[in-house]
Amino acid sequence: MTFATIVEALQSKKGVALFVPAVLLVSMTLAIGQNESTRVSTARAETAPSAAAAPAPTGQRTVVAEATVSPGQRKEIESIVKEYLLNNPEIMLEIQNALEAKMDKLQAERTAAVIKGNATEIFRPAFSPVVGNAKGDVPIVEFFDYNCGYCKRAFGDVAKLVEKEKQVRFILKELPILSKGSEEAAKVALAAKMQGKYWEFHRAMLESQGQANEASALRVAEKLGVDMTRLKKDMASAEVQKEIDETRALATKLGIQGTPHFMVADRIIPGAPENLLERMSSLVAEVRKDGCKVC
Repeated sequence: MTFATIVEALQSKKGVALFVPAVLLVSMTLAIGQNESTRVSTARAETAPSAAAAPAPTGQRTVVAEATVSPGQRKEIESIVKEYLLNNPEIMLEIQNALEAKMDKLQAERTAAVIKGNATEIFRPAFSPVVGNAKGDVPIVEFFDYNCGYCKRAFGDVAKLVEKEKQVRFILKELPILSKGSEEAAKVALAAKMQGKYWEFHRAMLESQGQANEASALRVAEKLGVDMTRLKKDMASAEVQKEIDETRALATKLGIQGTPHFMVADRIIPGAPENLLERMSSLVAEVRKDGCKVC
């Protein structure tokens, strides 16, 4: 098992819960082993000739054998750990909370570094659809999939924010991860963008019921009055495919594993919480006050 695998396992609450008693067991084992090693070393020192009488050759390192923990000692350690945890169960919660806080901090630092290294692609994309104020002072990014039920639920709050915040630059990232139909719909959406119909198409798709795929997306586009011949040609363009491929690669770098995923500047809102509009508005105000170092 690699270090990276261990870290990934510990990022789950189950991993942390299993790790806590293991740490206690190992710590007590090492403590007893160290004490035993010290005892043995001391005993040897009392019986060994003095260093002055028999100096060690230059460059030679003296090695003291480490005492191993016997089966009896191990059983005693396990009994002590069990008794201690039963009598002091709160210690497990304290260690778990501290470890989770540490892992959250490490993840936040990693995410911040990735955001900084990909700031142009995230906040100033060449082709990604932008709604609201294209020159707005606060960028909001959403990674979404047209077949994502949570994305559909979140759209109402997204639309309200775009209408309410006149200085917000809302960047939409097509991340079709749920099905083949999702990618088909994403291609229609990006082709509709090339005719200036993206936001209308986006709204219609997320407010509609049923499976999103090429057929349903083309019906929506036709109702919006787009040039269907040009649309189908643009759907197959290298520019559209590049946008989808680059968004997938970017999502992988950012560790995004589901949709929707929101970024208010460098602040993250995963999923679609019930108070999404409130949280986005609060973070917009926060970014305006404190600024964004990577935007």
